[in-house]
Amino acid sequence: MSGTPAETQVRAEDRAAEITRMMGTGLPDLANALHSEIAEAIPELRGDDVILELLRASVESNVETFFHMLQHGIATEEIPPPPAAIEYARRLAQRGISSNALLRAYRIGQNRVLDLAVAEVARHEPDRAVALAAAQILQRGGFAYVDRISEQVVAEYESERERWLANRNTVRADTLAAVLVGDHVELGVAENALGYRLRQYHLGLIVWDADGDGAASGLRRLETLVAAIGERVGAVGQPLFMPQDSSRAWAWIPLGRAPRTQGLDMASIADLVAATATAGTRVALGRPHAAVGGFRDSHEEALRAHAVATTAGDRAPAVTTFDDPDVQIASILAQDLDGTRQLVASSLRGLAVDDEPHQRLRETLLAFLGAKSSYLATAEVLHVHKNTVKYRVDKAAEVRGRPIDEDRLNLELALTACKCLGAPVLGRSISA
Repeated sequence: MSGTPAETQVRAEDRAAEITRMMGTGLPDLANALHSEIAEAIPELRGDDVILELLRASVESNVETFFHMLQHGIATEEIPPPPAAIEYARRLAQRGISSNALLRAYRIGQNRVLDLAVAEVARHEPDRAVALAAAQILQRGGFAYVDRISEQVVAEYESERERWLANRNTVRADTLAAVLVGDHVELGVAENALGYRLRQYHLGLIVWDADGDGAASGLRRLETLVAAIGERVGAVGQPLFMPQDSSRAWAWIPLGRAPRTQGLDMASIADLVAATATAGTRVALGRPHAAVGGFRDSHEEALRAHAVATTAGDRAPAVTTFDDPDVQIASILAQDLDGTRQLVASSLRGLAVDDEPHQRLRETLLAFLGAKSSYLATAEVLHVHKNTVKYRVDKAAEVRGRPIDEDRLNLELALTACKCLGAPVLGRSISA
């Protein structure tokens, strides 16, 4: 029969200590059973022999430490995590396995060990009051231990994850830089560092958010957009996504070994960007190219398309592609804006005014020149009547103050610059 509450508590402490000593004699078998249960319950751990072996060591050392804590009355706050538990947390972080898997293992282990311990108390302690008190000691101790240790191992996990990602990103950035400048790199090593296969066709792109506030969520949205574009153009794997700052990233979409050089559906991609991105989101695309050289070439084309779009600013379309001949020309003109402004002013004269009526005249004239001076063909392109085309072409020549056949090459270059670069190359016309 139970004595005083104090006597019951002492007996309960002794019984809890005795139970843990008894269970400790079968620690290897207990640890094996726990290891199997945890490994089966957490799919992320399967197939990784190193992780599973560290899990076994972590389980055994945690159970042993918990038993020693109860046997010797050690204060929970004085107990550090077992070294095997720390190493297990670090390896999970390095492999990118969620910290949820780490915490779930502790919860499973806690529940199983306490269930077994309480069952042993009930089997060996005839005094119900002592048995209840002993079970409470085990329960409180188990919760306190897991709370204390899990907090520390999760902190170690987070620290290791940050270190690992920083180191990995440094290696990826160094490898990418070497590939882009054409340094000799071992392909296998470079592919492992980048997590991306170089021996295939690539589509390079630049994504950015002109209205971004620099929040981490902005980069996540851009990465999601790149993945969606990859699906739209037939990617054969995960794109390579390399942030350059808080609102801009370089990316490459893998297109596989089969040539995929057909024209991309820009309207479809533009619709995708409009539907899934913010108003300030922009995309610049290169053209598909093969192998390591193509990886560089497609990226360089995307950079040139990006230069055109950023020069145009708010007037840039959602998607700018280097596959567009006008963008190719504009990318050259954008490299010398002062010279391009002079070209626009001298060639267009009165047409070089930044407003909607003059823009409409310029667009009609450029389409007319591209249609080999056919009013009918131009009307079909612009979806207007051919008489409207004739009126605008005549008006453009009048405003320009020179026949459209005069200085034809510079006229087309100037019109293309206005179309793709916009306000930065426009102003008031110079006098004749």
